[in-house]
Amino acid sequence: MRSMTLVEIEQIRTECRALVAKRAMASGALAVVPIPGFDVAADVAIMKQMIEMINDKFALTPSRIQQLDPKIKQRIFVIASSLGSTLVGKYMTKELLVLAFKRVGVRMASKQAAKFVPFLGSAIAAGISYGAMRMLGNAHIEDCYQVLKAMHADGRTFEHDVSDETAARNTQ
Repeated sequence: MRSMTLVEIEQIRTECRALVAKRAMASGALAVVPIPGFDVAADVAIMKQMIEMINDKFALTPSRIQQLDPKIKQRIFVIASSLGSTLVGKYMTKELLVLAFKRVGVRMASKQAAKFVPFLGSAIAAGISYGAMRMLGNAHIEDCYQVLKAMHADGRTFEHDVSDETAARNTQ
């Protein structure tokens, strides 16, 4: 166990951006499938997994936060709340997934409507799906990054297990 440096936090941010790009590509590819509702179910699964992986990489999972000193735990949630984040350090419940989808709701509705356009509809839906998933993932990365950066600035860094981080990288 050791504290993360700003350089390590920035590296995690970069790694997470690559992870989001991969997940967004998968979301875009699945949007092409012409089965109604299939892409929405796939997006929910992709988003849930992506948010949990980002939280894990930043050592902001609910289980890790619960192990922290109460003052540090409180500070994390205050910072996250001030950023407007509802996903940092939380278990992905159905309610949180609905809140996350509200951030990209118009895009998701547009994606479904685009599928009715002959020929180009699927390509438009894929582009919208890719963009929405990427926007959501990158916004969550920035929230996690800002939480750790603020904790570091406060001098309240906390330890994370490097072996957990390595295991998370290997699951990509």
